[in-house]
Amino acid sequence: MGKLKRSFYAWTGLLCLVAFSCNSERKEKQPDEVHEQVTQVNALTSTSYQTIEHFGASDAWSCQFVGLWPEQKKRAIAELLFSQQNDSNGKPDGIGLSLWRFNIGAGSAEQGEQSGINDEWRRAESFLNSDGTYDWDKQAGQVWFAQTAQEFGVEKLLVFPNSPPVSMTRTGKAYAENGQSNLSFEKYDAFGVYLAQVIKGLQSKGLEVDYISPVNEPQWDWSDGGQEGTPYWNNEISGIVKALDKALTAEGMDTKIDIAEAGKINYLYEQADKEGRGNQITDFFNESSNNYIGDLTHVGNAISAHSYFTTSPHEAAVKRRAQVKSAMNSLEGRNFWMSEYCILGDNAGEINGSGRDLGIDPALYMARVIHNDLTVAQATAWHWWLGVSPYDYKDGLVYIDYQKADGNYYESKMLWALGNYSRFIRPGYKRVGVTIDGKEGQSPELLVSAYQHPEGEDVVYVMINSANKEVEVNLSLDGSEISNTTLYLTSKDKDLTPVDQVDNSSALIIPARSILTVITKP
Repeated sequence: MGKLKRSFYAWTGLLCLVAFSCNSERKEKQPDEVHEQVTQVNALTSTSYQTIEHFGASDAWSCQFVGLWPEQKKRAIAELLFSQQNDSNGKPDGIGLSLWRFNIGAGSAEQGEQSGINDEWRRAESFLNSDGTYDWDKQAGQVWFAQTAQEFGVEKLLVFPNSPPVSMTRTGKAYAENGQSNLSFEKYDAFGVYLAQVIKGLQSKGLEVDYISPVNEPQWDWSDGGQEGTPYWNNEISGIVKALDKALTAEGMDTKIDIAEAGKINYLYEQADKEGRGNQITDFFNESSNNYIGDLTHVGNAISAHSYFTTSPHEAAVKRRAQVKSAMNSLEGRNFWMSEYCILGDNAGEINGSGRDLGIDPALYMARVIHNDLTVAQATAWHWWLGVSPYDYKDGLVYIDYQKADGNYYESKMLWALGNYSRFIRPGYKRVGVTIDGKEGQSPELLVSAYQHPEGEDVVYVMINSANKEVEVNLSLDGSEISNTTLYLTSKDKDLTPVDQVDNSSALIIPARSILTVITKP
């Protein structure tokens, strides 16, 4: 028995020795195995795409009130939207928007309850009085925001009416009836003159208007009184643009006309469910079209559409944006602008637009939409809808209490997620190629894009990790490892916060469910 016991222990010891040896080998191989799991991201400056023009947001509907709030509060909100400065710790004070959108009201605010628009916040004042004179003291809150945007260095101003002034509409209200256009043909010239006068009036306030967008989402009926708005057919849009071009020329203005703010991006390349209101790329810019306006002096170099209802699921979103890019290839010298978006609908069950959410989930969804619009559709501009929102919806960058005279304001993660792009990818930056592990294709869980300074001074990477685990990344530029980097992180507990690289490591750790912007100087 003693001999057997000794033999057992001897055999056990031998097994332990073998096991120890195997474990030692495994431990020695662990670094190699970890290294194999590091994702290799390479930016290719030899492969370049579109030049970024601007990132923007609009003043609808809240700024008419918030612009009259106490100075300290409204300036703090403006700083969040417009500032390009950092605090003492290097954290951005704001997201540095490079374009601001000014909603030209139609006069439903003056009509009050008789306007038929129940939500007071969705009514808007008009500069045009009922007797045909103009009052440039109207829309004072919005003018304050536009002036303050300019003060903070916002480079571009775009103005847009959702409806013609009520004195010109068929219904006498700022919304339509039975899905029919609310502006008759004989009023086109007057509407064009009116818009030119508004631009002159804003100039008297020190505001130079770079772009004017005369129609908004013309595919929708706008007949329920939910807000100011009117539908248009493509031939009506063509007539309005021609009248506006004539008025701008008569005034000697340089303002460019932006069209046509399509309600969904697919209306640019197909009729879809809106016969006579779709296929707008061909209808407006093919010389053989009856609605051709591509030769007008003031028509800008872009055609615009909104990303609503086309963002989920990922595969379908990519396909639609590839179709936009394919259609735009026929327009030499013209760009695509994604000119309005917020999270609407149920998005194939991925996220619901209802319910205010200041957290990281809508911010990640928004970032993925930005990525697809920029990298697949090759948009040169990307604009959010409400800069300031009082609503229980995923539509705001900054949220406020539903109070006209004063209230609290709240930062959202969507604000800072947009800042991962807008704060660092400035007008003139060019998007460049990116490979992940040597391939151009990307998984929706890790999306990466890169942008180069026009003079080559730096390259900006934006990386979106939607997965529930962190990702380790080796970054390179044109195949060479980079070391001189500055990092900004938006996550569940960071708001475009500067962070440090992992000590003694060439790899970056992108935390689970976060957006990381990396700036490197070649």
